[in-house]
Amino acid sequence: EKLDMSTYPVESIRNFSIIAHVDHGKSTLADRLLEITGTISKTDRNKQVLDKLQVERERGITVKAQSASLFYSHEGINYLLNLIDTPGHVDFSYEVSRSLSACQGVILVVDANEGIQAQTVANFYLAFEAQLSIIPVINKIDLKNADPERVEKQIEKLFDIPTDECIRISAKQGTNVEKVLQKVIEKIPPPQCNTADPLKALVFDSTFDHYRGVIANIALFGGEITKGQKIVSAHTKKRYEVNEVGILTPNEQPTHKLYAGQVGYLIAGMKEVTEAQIGDTLFLYKQPVEPLPGFKSAKPMVFAGMYPIDQTEYNNLKSALERLTLNDSSVTVHRDSSLALGAGWRLGFLGLLHMEVFNQRLEQEYNMSVILTAPTVPYKAVLSSAKLIKEYGKDQITIINPAQFPDKLSVSEYLEPTVLGTIVTPQEYIGKIITLCQDRRAVQKDMLYIDENRVMLKYLFPLNEIVVDFYDALKSLSSGYASFDYEDAGYQSADLIKMDILVNGNPVEELATIIHKDKAYAAGKLLCERLKETIPRQLFEIAIQAAIGKKIIARETLKAYRKNVVAKCYGGDITRRMKLLKRQAEGKRLMRKIGNVEVPRDAFIRVLKRETDK
Repeated sequence: EKLDMSTYPVESIRNFSIIAHVDHGKSTLADRLLEITGTISKTDRNKQVLDKLQVERERGITVKAQSASLFYSHEGINYLLNLIDTPGHVDFSYEVSRSLSACQGVILVVDANEGIQAQTVANFYLAFEAQLSIIPVINKIDLKNADPERVEKQIEKLFDIPTDECIRISAKQGTNVEKVLQKVIEKIPPPQCNTADPLKALVFDSTFDHYRGVIANIALFGGEITKGQKIVSAHTKKRYEVNEVGILTPNEQPTHKLYAGQVGYLIAGMKEVTEAQIGDTLFLYKQPVEPLPGFKSAKPMVFAGMYPIDQTEYNNLKSALERLTLNDSSVTVHRDSSLALGAGWRLGFLGLLHMEVFNQRLEQEYNMSVILTAPTVPYKAVLSSAKLIKEYGKDQITIINPAQFPDKLSVSEYLEPTVLGTIVTPQEYIGKIITLCQDRRAVQKDMLYIDENRVMLKYLFPLNEIVVDFYDALKSLSSGYASFDYEDAGYQSADLIKMDILVNGNPVEELATIIHKDKAYAAGKLLCERLKETIPRQLFEIAIQAAIGKKIIARETLKAYRKNVVAKCYGGDITRRMKLLKRQAEGKRLMRKIGNVEVPRDAFIRVLKRETDK
């Protein structure tokens, strides 16, 4: 039975998201709201109903923002509430900022036990900049260590929200959750739009279905949409016929029409993955409208090469990548090829967790296993030689691949990306954390006491120092209490060099890396040691060296296999033994001159892959 959505005028619609730090109870609160409004039946099995992906279930985190429509009657009026549950990790903040564009207000959830964390601050400012009404909610008051008064003071000090506005709830037990719904209706304004206007719909998310093509999640900013209408995409200028519209109650529920201010889904026979661009505007054929501003494209922070394990899988991997990037539009994809690993892609991610989750989704949803190379960050070089400036057409180039690293003579300075990191920690760990940050070449910008035992530190980090294991180191130093969040802070000049790896004097292209001068020795030694373990021994000695220009900074020697040539000597004179050994040494020397070392492919994979056992 199709629902009739015309009974919900714009005044009785509320669009809101739930934002918070990781594990502060967003998805649990969403479950309770779905139960109270009767959207899902009350059972004990309702645990994070909106986290549908396998990777979300396994890791217990939210990766994709999920929307659901709730029907709730308050003081005799029926309201339509569109809820969007968002992820909490810094790597998925793009999902949060996109979700906020379809909302007029947010519920800011803070854990009564943990208090305000780094991501709470970051998400608050996202909502604040978007000028949304903010409803503070203190969750987990049923825990025995909960201290809601302390958290209320923190919220008042950091966000200027009076303490009497905070609602204390326990999402797990359902205490006071009904009050949150009433507050949403009172405080959050209805969307500013009109059904009489021409159709204007924003695509804020999309997924690919094998049978029905692309399913686009849309927010209507004007007009109405129904099956059979002809619509046009502002981005591709293509025309479609609407096959089905409906709302998500988390599952798809077809309706006759969707009206201005409502959030729902649309299927319009888009067969190609590239057609439903996130941030696109849809309008009726022959009734063009000014396209909505869309979204700032996400800025990738970490790059990694992705290659099929077997080159025959290239085309399958290509189509899997296209479908997955439709659903996760914050990944950037560039074609790339490597001498050792064949044709592949260079993917840009928002962080390491994002990269791991993307890889896991490829394996689970598309059965693709791939080789991921170690993560790198994009550097820049300011050119000084007129010849190179003419060749590139500009005086600044971005270097993603070490093979394109220009020579020092033709460059006035190298630049590396930096981020402004916020660390929130209990004060007893400050000393250790400051030492860790200084080891990572960070510069302290600010230090603020949130209350008597929690401190907020601000540091300017070079991105390549935090990209691999900073978060893990921070967590282990602070027994898991410190939280970390970062935002882009532009580029700064740095002393960068290109480090080559030589095997028997011949450079190995794929293993070249761009690195800061201070860190070169340690990284070179590590790479040489790892190669020594993976290259098979030969009949002659192999020298594995790390070099900067002509200068060798680290070396490991792989010993030769040798036959015991003096086994046949019984006693006799020492000169007899020396003669045999000398002859063997000469043979080895000759062999080394003409011998060629091919580094096997699995050795590359082992060296280039991320080190997980550190």
